[in-house]
Amino acid sequence: MTRPLSLCSLLLSAHTLSLTAGYLTVSIEPLPPVVIGDTVTLRCNFQTDGSLREIVWFRVSTQVTEGGNAKQKIFTFDAMFNTSFFHIEDNRRRENLVYQSRVRLPEIQLEDDGLYECHVGIYDRSSTDKVILASGSIILTVIVPPKTISVVAANSPAPFSRYEAQNFTLICIVTGAKPAPMVYFKRDGELIDVVPTTQSSSSEGDHSKGTDQGKSWSRSQAGLLSSQVVLTSQDLDDTKVQKSLFLSEQEGKLARLGQDVPGGLEQVQEELSKFNSEPTTEVIHETIVSREFPRWVQSSEPLYYFQHQQQAAGDGTLEVKAMLTWSLNPQLDNEVLFSCEVNHPALSMPMQAEVTLAAPRGPKLSMSPSKAKVGDTVRIIVHGFQLGPSASEVFPEPMFTWTKVGGHLLDGREEHDGRELILERVPAELNGSMFRCTAQNPLGSTDTHTRLIVFDNPRLKKGKEHFIAINAAVSQRSLTLTSMLLLLKFSCELT
Repeated sequence: MTRPLSLCSLLLSAHTLSLTAGYLTVSIEPLPPVVIGDTVTLRCNFQTDGSLREIVWFRVSTQVTEGGNAKQKIFTFDAMFNTSFFHIEDNRRRENLVYQSRVRLPEIQLEDDGLYECHVGIYDRSSTDKVILASGSIILTVIVPPKTISVVAANSPAPFSRYEAQNFTLICIVTGAKPAPMVYFKRDGELIDVVPTTQSSSSEGDHSKGTDQGKSWSRSQAGLLSSQVVLTSQDLDDTKVQKSLFLSEQEGKLARLGQDVPGGLEQVQEELSKFNSEPTTEVIHETIVSREFPRWVQSSEPLYYFQHQQQAAGDGTLEVKAMLTWSLNPQLDNEVLFSCEVNHPALSMPMQAEVTLAAPRGPKLSMSPSKAKVGDTVRIIVHGFQLGPSASEVFPEPMFTWTKVGGHLLDGREEHDGRELILERVPAELNGSMFRCTAQNPLGSTDTHTRLIVFDNPRLKKGKEHFIAINAAVSQRSLTLTSMLLLLKFSCELT
């Protein structure tokens, strides 16, 4: 027969159960992305009703080994030896103990990015031989601001065309950022409405305000062609317009005459043939369209096409290239400021690079030596340009072409490319020669001439006179020897 448990026995059993139930919770406070170079403090909070055994911090490597991800032990606290390598706060309460372990990481680098774990061990209250373990983890995200930003022109240097508009592309290059920055363009300080291409990322597409995200590339190309510069009737002068109206009126009258006069169709055609066969200067002007100075007519607003590319660098950062393409109009785009701006979570304000589109104007030439002599090596160099009030340099980079007016260069070529023209061992025949330097970029072209004056070289002249004197002396000695031989031969004949 089983005896009922007494109240003391029940209390003792409950106390024993409470001793066997270990209590341990571990959590790490979340952290926002950390900028490289900053100091970070990792905080591991845990609560327990047992005695602390140890705390171990690990950094989990992203490189996968045979046994999985490699763990690197960075800090350890062992209660048996009471050696602490970090700060521990102990706030005692009635129910349990609350701890916080803090690990300080000074001057965070990019390789510190990754997963961190906090492992805690306690002694169970029921037995000092039993250890309860728990852990928490956090991902530390290290962000890197862009290192460099620059704006270049694609396909530069490039020639200028006065007859048709050209597609022009600006490339904004941003290096050393993590994660990829957000890049956008401005024209004279105003955000440009862009048409994103299929290769653009979604983040950059958000900057295309007022544009249709669903436009296809073929439609974009069609719009780009529609914005090309064309010649209109404004290129014709008043005489051409008046002549066009006059021809229309005459043709209308003859057509009505063919309708009113019975059988007059043949007569109308004969009159038209006679009229068209008359040699008049207006007819010639009507058929000739001058393209010397065409008027560049842009659509209501140019279409800008945006393309975005990114590539991973070896150090874990990204290189981003943002490309802006539109139909360049030299009359509207000259002396205009374009800027590329970058937004990044590691930057407190946007990072930007600026360029001013400028056509070359008034090249400044220098000649060395200033007074060239026969046989010298002459260098003609372009030092700079006469710039407008808003431009600090000619952009895009111009291309230079050298020619000799009325002939070939000294080496026999018709032209020479480059900022510098070298004439080696100039002869006296080049005295007074005119050289032309043509500088051009997609916004315009300009020519500058310089005249080469070649002076006599006293050293060469002295050497030439010395050579002539030696030749005269040799000739005189040869004549004397010949005379002596003739005289000797004549004496022998007399004897």
